[in-house]
Amino acid sequence: MRPEKEKEQDQVVVDAGMKRYRNGEIWEFEDDMGVSDGDSGVLLGLDGGTTSTVCICMPMIPFSHSQLHSLPTLARAVAGCSNHNSVGEIAARETIEQVMADALSKCGSKRSSVRAVCLAVSGVNHPTDQQRILSWLRDIFPSHVRLYVLNDALAALSSGTMGKLHGCVLIAGTGSIAYGFTEDGKEARAAGAGPVLGDWGSAYGIAAQALTAVVRAYDGRGPSTMLTSSIFQRHGLSSAEEIIGWTYADPAWARIAALVPNVVTCAEAGDEVAHNILLEAVQELASSVKAVVNRLGLCGQDGQSGFPLVMVGGVLEAHRGSWDIGKEVIKCISKYFPGVIPIRPKVEPAVGAAWLAWNFFMKEKEKEKELPILED
Repeated sequence: MRPEKEKEQDQVVVDAGMKRYRNGEIWEFEDDMGVSDGDSGVLLGLDGGTTSTVCICMPMIPFSHSQLHSLPTLARAVAGCSNHNSVGEIAARETIEQVMADALSKCGSKRSSVRAVCLAVSGVNHPTDQQRILSWLRDIFPSHVRLYVLNDALAALSSGTMGKLHGCVLIAGTGSIAYGFTEDGKEARAAGAGPVLGDWGSAYGIAAQALTAVVRAYDGRGPSTMLTSSIFQRHGLSSAEEIIGWTYADPAWARIAALVPNVVTCAEAGDEVAHNILLEAVQELASSVKAVVNRLGLCGQDGQSGFPLVMVGGVLEAHRGSWDIGKEVIKCISKYFPGVIPIRPKVEPAVGAAWLAWNFFMKEKEKEKELPILED
């Protein structure tokens, strides 16, 4: 055990160094905090999407992977969109930094207590995205903190596999993506390119098709649909001209995506247009999974091998009515891959991100122990 005086001296050095990492008033709460107790520290897991951003703080406890599910949550913080493609890089960065500060403040910890951070953020689609985020994360945290930046799909996968990157995850929330990993580290993805390039099957995709159907019906270019009265009534509109104005007044992805319940209600009431929109969404989501599974060979050479399929997002959540999109997607995928093992996680993706931070950190520590000690 190190003397308490030494610990306090080290803490003062770290805290002094953190002054240069300050961003406005976000980290001022640290000024009123004393010296951290113990050396175990904490870890942060962040799930950042188009609708919201969630940060989880957990203790950095060294135990076996099988006990990972028992790791307690010390604090949870929520903020808005952190997808840089949606709100811009500056706004995304401020959201991420604020939600991490809120989580640490709630559990009474400083950045100097953090051992690892895993940011799983939508819009991270290329190594350049990772490096850009890592560069400003290094300006926020002291040098001892291990930093990991991933696409948010990996946190969702981890939430269903307890931190293991193996299998396929299908996310269908505001946006949609299918992402897969093999045990030897190969990966593949399908969709997830945003609403312009193809997030069909997502809440935004479903809602956009519904709005298009309303305009087509009003013009006489398409069949009449209950969607017209449903959407008009919800927003106090009376004509296609007004719905065009409503759409472009604030074309935020999450705002448009919120129309999905209208589509489901109309489909359950027998509206053929709404029914076909949902049917097409199911086919699109299933085809994304099929593409990933085939590219990675997750189903084995005979197509019968089992693999986990983690299903996350509001579109896929269980629904008590006659139209359950998630259930229909599973039925469709099972026709192609009989061995598929659907998993609906019991924890949120931010917890999955925290589990990834723990796994990555512990693996790196184990590798460091295996390195030979070089003598002078």
